[in-house]
Amino acid sequence: MQKCVAIIVAAGRGHRMGSSDEGPKQYRKLGSQAVLNRTISQFINHKDVDLVLPVIHADDLELFNSSVLPHKKLMDPVIGAATRQASGFCGLKALEKLAPGIVLIHDGVRPFVAAETISDVINSTEPGICTLPAHPVSDTLKHVDEQGFIDGTVSRDSLFSAQTPQGFVYEEILAAHRQADGDEDTEYTDDAQIAEAVGLKVRIVPSPATNTKITTQEDLEAASLRYQAADTRTGIGYDVHRLVNGNSVTLCGVEIPHTHSLDGHSDADVGLHSLTDALLGTIADGDIGSHFPPSDDVWKDASSDRFLEHAISLVRGRGGTITHLDVTLICEAPKIGPHRDEMRKTISEITGVNVSRVSVKATTNERIGFIGRQEGIAAMATATVSFGAMELEE
Repeated sequence: MQKCVAIIVAAGRGHRMGSSDEGPKQYRKLGSQAVLNRTISQFINHKDVDLVLPVIHADDLELFNSSVLPHKKLMDPVIGAATRQASGFCGLKALEKLAPGIVLIHDGVRPFVAAETISDVINSTEPGICTLPAHPVSDTLKHVDEQGFIDGTVSRDSLFSAQTPQGFVYEEILAAHRQADGDEDTEYTDDAQIAEAVGLKVRIVPSPATNTKITTQEDLEAASLRYQAADTRTGIGYDVHRLVNGNSVTLCGVEIPHTHSLDGHSDADVGLHSLTDALLGTIADGDIGSHFPPSDDVWKDASSDRFLEHAISLVRGRGGTITHLDVTLICEAPKIGPHRDEMRKTISEITGVNVSRVSVKATTNERIGFIGRQEGIAAMATATVSFGAMELEE
C-alpha cells in the first residue's frame, strides 16, 4: 500500500500574533505543550498516516527540537520559504524520493483537527480529485465599498470556510506546485486553489467549526481555554487466563518461552486484553468480549494487538488523547523483568503512545491462590485519556 504523508507547514512568523519570548505562534503553549506539537500529534496518532513531515523556518530548528516530541513517524524537518505557498512546495519536493501515494497538507497552527476529518480527507482523495475539509458559512456576509459602506449582502448559499488538512495524490499536487511556482502574477492562498488552477477537481468533506486556525492573540487565548477545561478520564481493565501444557506465553505482545501456555480463544495475552478493556472504559463502550465475542470463530487464535488497535481507534475517534498506559502482570513465572522494556516498546508501537508514557510492572501472588499455584496469569491495567472540552458530548 502506498504511503500517506502529512506535511505540516509551520515556517510562518505570525506577525498578526505579536512578539513573545516563546517565539512564533506555532511554538506558543497550549496548556503544557506547544501549538505545533499538539498539531503534529493529531497526525502521528492517526492510524492511516504513515509519516509526518514538518516544514519550519530556518531560525527555528532549536526551538522545534525543544518543543516537539520525537516519534518514529516524525521525519526530520525541512526548511521552508518566505510564503505559505513556497513552504508547501519545499515540503513536497522533500518527498520526491519517497514518492508517497497521498499527501496531506496542514497548517501548523490548526491543532484541533479531528481524527474523523483526517480520515474523511484521506478516504475521499483519489486520482484527479483532491479533498478539502470545510464548514458551511453561518454568518451573514456583507460587501463593502471603498469608503467602508455596505453596498450589498452576499448569499451564504453554497459558501464554505476552507480548512486543512487538504488531501492530494502526491504526483498531481507536486506537478501543480511546479506550475504555480512559475506563475508570478497569481497569489495562491491554499493548496486547493493551486490544484484548481491546473484543472484538478476539489471535493469538499464536512468538517466541524472547531477545526480552527490560531492567527491572533485572541485565538490563542480561546484555544487555551479548551485545554484548561479538558476532561480527563481513567479506565481500569482486568484479565486472567489459566495455564495449560505448552512451551511459551504471550504477554504484552511479547512471546516468552515457558513451561506452559495461556489458554484462551485468542492468543490469551492478558496484558493487552486488560489494556484494551481499560481504554474501552474511558469511553464507556463495553468490554473486549462485547467487541470481540469468544463465540465468534473469527477471533480464534487472533493476535491481541488487533483488539488493542481497535480500542485505540475508538478512543481517538472520540477525540481522546492517550496520556498514559500502565500494565501490572501478576504471575509466579516467567520472570517479567528481562522482557519489560521490549513489552513497553511493543505497546508503544501498537498504540502510537510514546514509550516514556507506557509502564509495565510485575508482581507475584506470594504463592497464594490459583496464581500462586501457577495455574494462571492475571493482569491489571489503567489508561488515562484526555478529551478536549470542545469535543465533549452533550
